[in-house]
Amino acid sequence: MDERSVALTVGDEGFQVRRMHSSLRVNLGERSYDLFFGSGLAGSIRARIDELRAAGRKVALVTDANLAATQGAALDALSGDCPRLVLPAGEGTKCVRELGRVWDFLAENRLDRGSQLVAVGGGVIGDLAGFAAASYLRGIPFIQVPTTLLAMVDSSVGGKTGINLDAGKNLVGAFHQPGAVYVDTALLATLPAREFAAGMAEVIKYGLLGDAELFARLEREPLTLRSPDLAEVVRRCCATKARIVEADERETAAEGGRALLNLGHTFGHAIEQVTGYGVYLHGEAVAVGLCAAARLSQKLGFIGAGDVNRVDAVVAAHALPTRLREPLPLAALTAAMARDKKVRAGGLRFVVLKALGDSATQGGVEPALAEAAFREVGAA
Repeated sequence: MDERSVALTVGDEGFQVRRMHSSLRVNLGERSYDLFFGSGLAGSIRARIDELRAAGRKVALVTDANLAATQGAALDALSGDCPRLVLPAGEGTKCVRELGRVWDFLAENRLDRGSQLVAVGGGVIGDLAGFAAASYLRGIPFIQVPTTLLAMVDSSVGGKTGINLDAGKNLVGAFHQPGAVYVDTALLATLPAREFAAGMAEVIKYGLLGDAELFARLEREPLTLRSPDLAEVVRRCCATKARIVEADERETAAEGGRALLNLGHTFGHAIEQVTGYGVYLHGEAVAVGLCAAARLSQKLGFIGAGDVNRVDAVVAAHALPTRLREPLPLAALTAAMARDKKVRAGGLRFVVLKALGDSATQGGVEPALAEAAFREVGAA
């Protein structure tokens, strides 16, 4: 993982301004790529698109209806007259039907293997468009432009792409690294408060799994859209994920590795699946999952009740749920966990907290302990 500052050209109606923005390289051999950080990167993205098109490569863009309505000017600035597909907003879009629409869009615009797809949106658009890029013509390049906090700190980095099935979250997908990621914090200006809070679940996760200093900072004061260190925290989370991905790109490590990024997600994905991917935002379900994971960690003897209370307090301070809003049937939740993609040899693996800021993967967990943890956050 290399970090440096680079000069990027930002254009505004023909006026070229040179600004210094930082970048971070994810080192994966021939699949290496840069993350660019800054505020107001539309001109830089447009310059890259124009360069590709000048070289005879076709470029197309996928986004969602919410972004098209709230950030239309930014979309126009960064993409120009590139073909654009606008999909419905929401987790329900991450499905086979909408994936087919993206494939048809790419085919209709005659994209070939030298073409470039640009995914502009939150985690749903990044995952869906990324999987379309991975599978269309057996793989074409794509660029990530995350527009939500959750996508900036987590889903846009690392090359995991995919869609949901009725049976479970992210059960179909591929590892397909982007060609670049542009993290433009100015795009957060129109993000609804609920979506910002959902992104904070992933930020809290990074603090819990391996960055005690970050967790302590979140304990001192909630991170908000107006926090002066927001951009620094976003970059810090990306650096943590880049380091983990470099060490275990395809999540094959016997212990630890990329699986640590699933802290709270085994519980959270079950909540999403049982509620039909519409009641809870992904980050909200993960927030409840973090609280359940803390309780499981306590039951396994790793942390104490005081630490569980600290996790609850930080989650609540960032306007996230610590319990299910309404009881969900435990049998359905445990069945959903059994279908989770992290199951190995028929057994569930959980990510547990050895301490706040120190995590590990744990197999062989007694189902009764996981069920008890789920009951304590509202399962019935």
